[in-house]
Amino acid sequence: MSSPCDPVHAPVGDVGTALMMVDSRLKSVQVGGIATDPQQQELTDRFVASVGPEGAAAVLDGACTLILLFMEWLRGAYAEHGMDPIERVVPNLVATLRRMPVSIRPEAIPIMAGLVVAAGTGLSPSLWRAQYGCWTEDEMTPLEATAFLLAAHINHLTDDPNFATRMVADTLTASES
Repeated sequence: MSSPCDPVHAPVGDVGTALMMVDSRLKSVQVGGIATDPQQQELTDRFVASVGPEGAAAVLDGACTLILLFMEWLRGAYAEHGMDPIERVVPNLVATLRRMPVSIRPEAIPIMAGLVVAAGTGLSPSLWRAQYGCWTEDEMTPLEATAFLLAAHINHLTDDPNFATRMVADTLTASES
């Protein structure tokens, strides 16, 4: 029986913009930047304001699609070694998010863990989240952080600082062909 949270029923969203935001964060961390660059944050804020609510919703769906793609890759990578991706990813994700109390409210952490578990079991993160109501403003930064942390995890496993971004970009290119 098919689940109503099956990814085939989910909007893909604006994966390109979501990927650009994650890649920008990855690159800032690679060059030693940990804190948010005020100029980068201003540009991001301007961009989100310029796309309006529909565009912002598309970026949000795109971030959920990234989480699904990243977890699908991690599922395959860990399965090759007889390991459970949820067991390997979720505790680290939760611990890292807990170390960000200024940016990540504690009540958002279980939601992000749930998104990752949903994606790790083959469900759409956006449809899984929709079951519990509308997204809140307090969940936007944790969602971006979750996508970033999954990409960083993949990059660390592959020992390639651009692997996660390249994997999604290649997938997007192949789907357009």
